[in-house]
Amino acid sequence: MPYYRTVGEVPRKRHIQFPKPDGGLYAEELMGEEGFSSDSSLLYHRHLPTAIVKAEAVTEGTRATLSPNLPLSPRHFRTQDLPAGGDLVTGRRPLAGNGDVRLSYAAADRPSELYRDSKGDECVYIASGTVRFESTYGVIEAAEGDYVVVPTGTIHRWVPLHGTTVRALTIEAAGHIRPPKRYLSQYGQFLEHAPYSERDLRAPVEPLTVDDSETPVLVRTRGGLTRLTYAHHPFDVVGWDGCLYPYAFNIADFEPIVKRTHAPPPVHQTFEGPGFVICSFCPRPLDFHPEAVPIPYNHHNVDSDEFMFYAGGDYTARKGSGIDVGSVSLHPAGFTHGPQPGAVEAAVDAVRQGKTVTSELAVMIDTFRPLDLGDAALSCEDPAYAWTWAR
Repeated sequence: MPYYRTVGEVPRKRHIQFPKPDGGLYAEELMGEEGFSSDSSLLYHRHLPTAIVKAEAVTEGTRATLSPNLPLSPRHFRTQDLPAGGDLVTGRRPLAGNGDVRLSYAAADRPSELYRDSKGDECVYIASGTVRFESTYGVIEAAEGDYVVVPTGTIHRWVPLHGTTVRALTIEAAGHIRPPKRYLSQYGQFLEHAPYSERDLRAPVEPLTVDDSETPVLVRTRGGLTRLTYAHHPFDVVGWDGCLYPYAFNIADFEPIVKRTHAPPPVHQTFEGPGFVICSFCPRPLDFHPEAVPIPYNHHNVDSDEFMFYAGGDYTARKGSGIDVGSVSLHPAGFTHGPQPGAVEAAVDAVRQGKTVTSELAVMIDTFRPLDLGDAALSCEDPAYAWTWAR
């Protein structure tokens, strides 16, 4: 994270004694990235965070096999056709992935168990519903349009609120997810040209303390799943400070960058991870050159696969393709893609008739290695999509 926060009670100085009211000492835990050479936070526990009493290998929920995108083809997946149920951790249905990132869809209707992803950061985009994110750092309430970024190793759980089914796109990285470096000063402050700032980020504001005894936590590592039972509930933190913590950012707070003619995808970049970027396509003024073509030109990103989740609004360039809210399109690096037949002319005509803004809302993940396909994606695929440009 690019800036420092403090929540709850912490001692005056780092790494000094922090007495409890009963005369004992709070247990200090340093959460640090990159061998403690990057961002970190200090958490202060009522009990030892190292005290486990049981470790069990977990076989259920083992990762589904991904298959190559062969024959090479653009794809359309209808996530809205996937069955609802389960939770936001074990209920994830794999859509695509590679060695850098795994992309899944969940329609959760129940709380998850405590979970810790120890192989990388996660970014969860809430497409609909409301959810309470609980962690050792505290609570974040998230709703439609929120990205929730969860640092590696954070013990947390997801609790749907108000009887809602929470539909979400989950992005699991093999490393860290951060704001793009070009948006930050050398000291980590958001710069004036960045499309969002520190004020737009929401983090826990007070500790969440649970006084309980033995508590299981599902832990994912590169080797698979383990269920560790802790001697005390991990939510026993009385305070923390540092630059590493979970936070939420709503897509409606992304400030689009516009040009007189159509701007390329990097202007929509929101986060970056190892081997991929995350972009937000938000409602914005249309390109305003008098002869502008106000939708994307045909393009071929020779180094990336493009995975696009359509979250809302009207996507003019995809008219006639079958794409709708909840759809995912996958345009692989070996394929040139662009507007559907007739979409350019329709967009130009709409501007002539007075249209001045877009309503599109989408989350895009561009990967720098090819994406393999998950069983859930293949189960909800629209097999006619690849041929829609030839109609």
